[in-house]
Amino acid sequence: MSRLERGESSPTAALLGKLCAVYGMPMSRLIAEVEVQPAQLIRHEEQPTWHDPETGFLRRMVSPPARGYAVELIEGRLPAHAVIDYPQPPVRGLEQHLWMLSGELDYTLDGVVYRLRKGDMLRFNLYGATRFSCPGPHGAHYLIAICEP
Repeated sequence: MSRLERGESSPTAALLGKLCAVYGMPMSRLIAEVEVQPAQLIRHEEQPTWHDPETGFLRRMVSPPARGYAVELIEGRLPAHAVIDYPQPPVRGLEQHLWMLSGELDYTLDGVVYRLRKGDMLRFNLYGATRFSCPGPHGAHYLIAICEP
């Protein structure tokens, strides 16, 4: 933790997932805690991105969490054959909507694997472990809407 706080190390998606579970908040809320006043217009180049050095996962906070707004929009890009496991949700019962833009994604929710392809949308309330797995041969590109309770 001290290396992360000093900026000497970049956390993995798995580590951030564990921190979120400890603090009881979605990953984007944890990252957004540093913002003071939310902007209404967020230009593409101003949208915060985070790269997981372990898996190559890229996360863009298209509409980051902010006080006064109940929904956030996140763009995800997972390289072919990459896998991310989240052993527990950051907040139990969190409503999410996952919309595939391109590629394929095997999303495991409550032990059920959903093969998502371009245009597919999966909506759910998050209670247990999840897995993002990109079977390839191309990467998976998707949007996730997270709705605060």
